[in-house]
Amino acid sequence: MRLTSVRRLLLASVLSGLAFGAWSQTGGAGSGVSAPSPETVRVLVLPNGETVLASPIAGRITEVHTGLGRPFRQGAVLVSLDCGEHEARAGMAKADLASATEEYEAKLRMQGLEQASDVEVALAASAVAKAKAQSELIAYQISQCAIRAPWDGYTSRLHVRSHMTVTPGQPMIDLVRRGVLLLKLNVPSRWTSALKIGQEFEVTIDETGKAYPARIQRINSRIDPVSQTIELEAAMMRVYPDLLPGMSGVARFPNLR
Repeated sequence: MRLTSVRRLLLASVLSGLAFGAWSQTGGAGSGVSAPSPETVRVLVLPNGETVLASPIAGRITEVHTGLGRPFRQGAVLVSLDCGEHEARAGMAKADLASATEEYEAKLRMQGLEQASDVEVALAASAVAKAKAQSELIAYQISQCAIRAPWDGYTSRLHVRSHMTVTPGQPMIDLVRRGVLLLKLNVPSRWTSALKIGQEFEVTIDETGKAYPARIQRINSRIDPVSQTIELEAAMMRVYPDLLPGMSGVARFPNLR
C-alpha cells in the first residue's frame, strides 16, 4: 500500500514539472513568444570635414567677410589682410629684377666682344635668377593676404576681428564643411563578425527625436581591449537640414545581438 502511494506522488511530480516547462516556454499563461529587443549604442554626429584657418603671414586684418554660422562657397575670401608693405617690397623686387637683367644682357654683349669672362656672365645670370625668385616669393606673400575658403561650408568660430594684427600660424577661423554628416560610434567587439562596410542601420537623434537611416563607411582594424568595443565611422544616407554636428543619439542594429 505504501509503494502505490509513492508511485502516485512521483507521477504527480513529473506531470507538474512538464506543465511548468510548457508554461515557461510560452512566456506564461495567455502570452506568446516575445521577440528580443535590438541592440543599441550611443552615437555622435560629426561634420563631413572641419579645419582651422591660420594666418600664413604677419599683418593687420582689414576686414572679416564672414560671421558665426554663415555659409560660404569654395574660393570665397573670408579674411583680408593689409598688404601695403608686401606690395611696396614687390615694387623693389621688380626693380632689382630689371636691374639684374640689364646687367646680364650687358655682360653677354661684352662677352661677344671678349671684354667679359664666362665667370662674369655666370654671376650675372645667377643675380637674375635670385632677383626673379625674390619677386616670386613676394608675389606669393601678396596672394596670402586674401584668406580663401578651401571648400563649401559654414563658419563655426571666429578667433579674430577686423583691425587686429596677427602673426604667422595664429588661428583665425574654425570652418565646418557642408555635406552629408558623419557618425562615430563604438559597438561591442562581439559584433565584429557580423559587421561589414555598407551595412545600413537606423539612428535616432536626441535633439530632434527623429530616426534617420545611416550606412557604415569604415571599421577600425583594432579592438579596444579595455572596453571590448570596436570603433565605427558611418554616414547619413543624405543631407538633413535639421541635423548639426555635435548632436548625439542612439544607433539601432536590429539584426545584431
